[in-house]
Amino acid sequence: MKEKNNKPNYSYDVQKLYLEMFLSDAVTFVRCQNIFDFENFDRKLQPAAEFIKTYVDVYKVMPEPAIVNASCNTNFDSIVVPEENYLWLMDEFERFSRHKSLERAIIKSSDLLETGDYGPVEKLIKEAIQVSLNKDMGIDYFEDPRGRLEGLKNSNGQISTGWPSVDKKLYGGFNRGELNIFCAASGGGKSLFLANLCCNWALAGLNVLYLTFELSENLVSMRMDSMLTNIATKEIFKNIDDVELKVKMIGKQAGSVQVKYMPSGKNCNDIRAYLKEYQVKKGYKPDILLIDYLDLMMPMSIKVSPSDLYIKDKYVSEELRNLAMETQSVVVTASQLNRCLTLDTKIVRNGIIDEIRNVKVGDLLDSNNGPVTVEEVLPITQQHVYKIKTKSGKEIVCSNQHKFPTNYGISSISTGLKIDDILKKR
Repeated sequence: MKEKNNKPNYSYDVQKLYLEMFLSDAVTFVRCQNIFDFENFDRKLQPAAEFIKTYVDVYKVMPEPAIVNASCNTNFDSIVVPEENYLWLMDEFERFSRHKSLERAIIKSSDLLETGDYGPVEKLIKEAIQVSLNKDMGIDYFEDPRGRLEGLKNSNGQISTGWPSVDKKLYGGFNRGELNIFCAASGGGKSLFLANLCCNWALAGLNVLYLTFELSENLVSMRMDSMLTNIATKEIFKNIDDVELKVKMIGKQAGSVQVKYMPSGKNCNDIRAYLKEYQVKKGYKPDILLIDYLDLMMPMSIKVSPSDLYIKDKYVSEELRNLAMETQSVVVTASQLNRCLTLDTKIVRNGIIDEIRNVKVGDLLDSNNGPVTVEEVLPITQQHVYKIKTKSGKEIVCSNQHKFPTNYGISSISTGLKIDDILKKR
């Protein structure tokens, strides 16, 4: 209900009318029960609203107005309302509930902001904004099978990856509003894969935003230079003129690509803030959001130790999925597997025996295939560890996920590694 100045009118009398109408029709109350919160009502009406809700929960029937009046010292009237007026009640009560929930959330947020507890603020506001009745009835399975299937066919796989073999597994490609996570071990090519996707989608005319939490903007961009020009990374600086010409020519026919570095530890709110700035400066929203990568982000809705990787990534994944739905973009990220060695594991770093805890980006580590350069250092996590000892007396302490080459292929404790298996050199 609104006044002449278009401000909502939720006076005591209006709220009392809501409750009287609910008391006159239990069916309407049940339909509104998911958003019925007694704390939204005027303080004088809160005891009655709470009594009605509790009475229905316990006795499964709506109390008579006389029962409420006697129990809560109110003066509710027994009214008869034409059936069509209950549609007005549902619409008005939905707006009232959302308005009051948002009002309470703002008041709570002020207290939280004063104490510096910023995490729950967005959750409070978001939950208030999302207060609504369950009006969407879903799909009537038998009503229109053809329309249902054609709708699925037309909406599924909206954006091709650029690789037919991958599209086939995805039934055509990625969908807007969905979160897609690719998992691989350290050095498995996660960043390269995301950069390749970025190039494919840019060539398809889509607007791509690449957020990197690890590598620099210039390094990510140079990798894409190599992918788009077919000039090896180590040859890029020798062929700067060719690279410049080819990239500019491709850019005239392609969509946009924005590469942005963010320090690790940022959350979805930081991405939202950047997306707003992106839209203001560019004048459009990105079709694709690539995040390199999931494990380097922190959740915004709860405080979690960075070492509790599973819980942390679970919350971050849920928040990224919500972001994908909000923006209706394709969101793709990656997650690290096989972080499986203890910090005191011995390695050869820059020609000297050292512990793995001291490894830094840019170090050279010895391997059976020669020296390899460290490109990223992952966050430290806490896991259960196991000691494996070979007949020759060598020992290694690792998690149950650490992969070993064996006589029957790659295996770990979690996938069946057992006594008498033969470990091969890498």
